[in-house]
This record gives sequence, C-alpha cells and structure tokens, in this order.
Amino acid sequence: MSYLLAFAGSNSSRSINFKLVKSTATSIGNREVRLLDMAGMLLPVYSEDLERDEGYPPNLMELLDSIRHADGLILSVNEHNSNPSAFFKNVLDWLSRADKEFLLGTKILLMSTSRGRRGGAASLEVVKALLPRFGGEVVASFSLPSFNHNFVENEGITDVELVNAHKKALELFLSKI
Repeated sequence: MSYLLAFAGSNSSRSINFKLVKSTATSIGNREVRLLDMAGMLLPVYSEDLERDEGYPPNLMELLDSIRHADGLILSVNEHNSNPSAFFKNVLDWLSRADKEFLLGTKILLMSTSRGRRGGAASLEVVKALLPRFGGEVVASFSLPSFNHNFVENEGITDVELVNAHKKALELFLSKI
C-alpha cells in the first residue's frame, strides 16, 4: 500500500516543526500518512570508522526503507544558527552513506518554522538546495514565521494569509504525487 511519510528534522520532544508536520499530516484526508516522531531516534554521530566497523544502525535502515516505500515526503526542518540542526544533518549523512540516491524520484513538501519572524527560512533554503543531490524533488515549500503567534495546537495555523499559503503548497505537493 502506498503512503506519504511525514516527519520533522528535529529530535526535540517539544519540536514546533513536528507540530507543523503533524497538523499538515492530519489535514490530508484522502491518503494514508505515516507520521514519524524523530524525537526517539538515536543515531551516533556519523564517522567512516563507525560505518566500516559496525555498519548501519538498524533504526536508520528502517527509516531508509520507509522513505523508499513512500510516495512522497512531508518534511519540516528546524533551524540552528541559520542552518539545519546537527541532528538532521547527521540523519542525512547516514542515509546518504547507505544509499547516495535515497530520495530518488521522491516528491517532497518542505517546510520550516521557528519562533522568529523568518520562520526557519535560512534552514529551509539550505535543505531545499541539498535534497536534490540525493534524488529528491522539492515540489513545494512553506515557511511559518512566529510560530507562537501564528499556530495554535489542535487548531493549526491561525493567520489567514499563512493558512492560504500553506494550503497552496500542500495542494501543489499532492497534485504531483
């Protein structure tokens, strides 16, 4: 059975990017969406020595398998110092070592949010440029600024213009699947 895989590039148990992903995933009514909470995913920092001596961690291979079988990805990336988090970069490092084209043919809705006015836009742009190197196609993107002001848990995005921008990005993504 086909499905969409949705997760955030954050390992925080209180990730606002996961809240955005979850809200987006639950708004899709006509497709199966598998929501993955990365907060429990433990991965050692990538090193060639570790890869050579111990191989690939089992949880990484499960993630890789889930990505390969998904029709598309809904991904929201957090931002640390204008870049993706070290956690997300480490996940990408491991995935790309297991399969350089782990996203081959995968359509992606890429999002970001932060508590600031830029909404994680710098991290979003870095990741948008990076994912095609692994075969992915970012077909739509969305950045939610000022999370605490523009999002209410169990309701979603509250600003009408941002609701419309999010809806447009989601519809574009779904039309490409």
